[in-house]
Amino acid sequence: MPLDSPTRTLPAAAPATYFAPAKVNLGLSVRGLRADGYHELHSVMVPLMVGDELDIAPADTLTLRVEGADLPTDERNLVYRAARAYLEAAGVGGGATITLRKRLPLASGLGGGSSDAATTLMALARLYPSGVNLGALALTLGADVPFFLLGQAALAQGVGEVLTPLPVPRVPLVLVNPGVEVSARDAYTWLDEEEAFTPKLDVEAVLAALTDGRAVPYLNALEGPVAARHAPVRETLAALSGAGLRSPLMSGSGATCFALAASDDQAHDAARTLQSRHPGWWVTATCTL
Repeated sequence: MPLDSPTRTLPAAAPATYFAPAKVNLGLSVRGLRADGYHELHSVMVPLMVGDELDIAPADTLTLRVEGADLPTDERNLVYRAARAYLEAAGVGGGATITLRKRLPLASGLGGGSSDAATTLMALARLYPSGVNLGALALTLGADVPFFLLGQAALAQGVGEVLTPLPVPRVPLVLVNPGVEVSARDAYTWLDEEEAFTPKLDVEAVLAALTDGRAVPYLNALEGPVAARHAPVRETLAALSGAGLRSPLMSGSGATCFALAASDDQAHDAARTLQSRHPGWWVTATCTL
């Protein structure tokens, strides 16, 4: 709806709760630096059964509250920016009350902020239906946000906005974050300095290995530069391997790492073992959506 269209409001209602899933990159190749300053990516992105939660209800004004993390609640917060962007684009005269419950660690390579933003867009589109192009709006908020609108595993190319759905099987896995926050900007800067760009993933081989339980032939181009500067990332990858899990890899720009399990029981047993050995780490067993 054009911004100069008549504004619309909805009556107050009880908040609805929305799940904002985390993601992992089952392989992340950075092909090179583009002329526009962004990076050309080739990645298998998969949503998970673990994530944040948002309570969202229509209101006269836009307000945001955050539980579980010390985050700003104004335009510095991606959820707030997403909500404001949608309300303005849709010509909504009212707003929304939003409570974000953070379950995921911050700056962790799991796409939490992007997922929260995408979930906010979809929730507000239900509250205030309009002709707004959510995909185009999502891309203005961040390269990963369009993926979370898709809601399923996909091959991500371009800067992450060119998405091709993929038939990724359900796979149990363990996530570990050693308490290190890694800026995506820093991770890509370190990669650029080393010019450690990588070839395209063999997506067919990755999917086949996920299905038959073999070691997965994926890579994360950012893992080397990040691990070289953050010893806890190296320790996390070693711990996942030592717990009997397969194909450990850093997700996104880190510092969260993951490894695959043969069953839900193995994933939960490994998570309990890792948590007992490393009580300061964030550890959880989950599976792909």
